[in-house]
Amino acid sequence: MPSTLTTRLGLPLLALGLGVSTSASAVPIDECIAPADPGGGWDFTCRSVGKLLTDLELTDGSVQVTNMPGGVGAVAFSNVASKRADDSNLIVATSTVGMTQIAQGRYPGGAETMRWLGMLGTDVGVILVDDDSEYESLEQLLEAIVADPTSVAMAGSSGAGGWDHIRALMLAKAAGLPGDQVGALRWVQFDGGGPAVTQMMGNHVDVVSTDLGEVAGFIESGDVRVLAVMSDDPLPEPFDELPTAVSQGYDVTGYNWRGFYTGGEVSDEDYASMVEDLETLYASDEWKDVAAQNGLVPLWRGGDDFSSFVEESIQRVEAISREIGVIQ
Repeated sequence: MPSTLTTRLGLPLLALGLGVSTSASAVPIDECIAPADPGGGWDFTCRSVGKLLTDLELTDGSVQVTNMPGGVGAVAFSNVASKRADDSNLIVATSTVGMTQIAQGRYPGGAETMRWLGMLGTDVGVILVDDDSEYESLEQLLEAIVADPTSVAMAGSSGAGGWDHIRALMLAKAAGLPGDQVGALRWVQFDGGGPAVTQMMGNHVDVVSTDLGEVAGFIESGDVRVLAVMSDDPLPEPFDELPTAVSQGYDVTGYNWRGFYTGGEVSDEDYASMVEDLETLYASDEWKDVAAQNGLVPLWRGGDDFSSFVEESIQRVEAISREIGVIQ
């Protein structure tokens, strides 16, 4: 039966107010570092938010996007920590992927090195099987995994210890899989959620754990059966009928959020102003349109609330990463 273990790496799909007092940027944001090459998720985050900061007159002039690839965000993190720690005109795009890298010791510093500004949107984890799979419910799948973790082959777009893998393991642990057995769950990496689903439909793997945005077409076509979406609340249409893990008794969420940090020496006044500007952007109709067009669920968490969320998330990912041997 489902466990009531709380494993929260998510939050309600509600706009959570921060209540900062400043009314305008002390130093307007005019640069965004995308820690990757052009075309990826971090690049999209910088370019879309940078454009809206200008369109909504939340900054003076345009926002420069600086692509700084390397180490899945580690190069940009190091650059800001060592050279731009007090630059209050600078924001850096990050996500759950970056948070996972920090948790696994792959960045040159911990969360306390930076000031975490806020998240503006998220993709949502989904657990799915082929439409003719023997697994007809999340409970049935998890019972099989707990009974014999080697009996189920799961797949996703990240490697062992990546976010797709971690989300699946959190569910297995919530269902009662002992910590010393999480490493026995069979995991296969593919280059994207779409290829993983294609291999599943060819009976090469049993289950896929990935972001909903990567496999929405398969869901809408009816080629797969969604056992759970990993959100607190039901998703908006057209996915509002998909069951959440929470509604089935497993208090586990798995968002791939998109957000920003800035240097760790930015003043409290400038930090509060930057958070307020991003929250204003989040509340705009223009951001809602951009998010919808790119498969993101609009989602705000900012300031100290976001910082606490990042730190708690890192602790949980670090713990499960140790259990599966990704870090010692």
